[in-house]
Amino acid sequence: MAVELKPVSIENWYECTKLQVNPEQLNVFPAPVVFWIAESKYVDDFELRAIYSEEILVGFLVFCTNPDKDGNYWIPAVMIDDKHQGKGYGRAAMEALIQFMSASNCTRIMIGHRPDNQIAGKLYESLGFNRVSEEVIDGEIVSLLRIS
Repeated sequence: MAVELKPVSIENWYECTKLQVNPEQLNVFPAPVVFWIAESKYVDDFELRAIYSEEILVGFLVFCTNPDKDGNYWIPAVMIDDKHQGKGYGRAAMEALIQFMSASNCTRIMIGHRPDNQIAGKLYESLGFNRVSEEVIDGEIVSLLRIS
């Protein structure tokens, strides 16, 4: 499955704000896309990408372009629109993002997910992420991917 990660821009930002998870997922992805777009205007290293498959917008993600003090690059948000879930877009987008981030000297990627979002947890684990702690940190299970 091929996806393209396009920058969120004047041409597609409004369409991105219409992306949503299903009502049962609001507890695992509570912040709407418009929140991330607004926050990116004040957090310098947030990069936003719209996830497209054959020119159809299927999702949205946020990643950091600078490492934290420990050398970790973070992925704060990944979401696939309700109408497009379960089709492999999340995996394809994560694989594309990991490849993109690793091409820019990134060797450690951190991601978190809510404990009851087992689908995300299994996806991240299958991509090579490992939990950094058995404890829940700030309401999330945090995992690390080391890139060699």
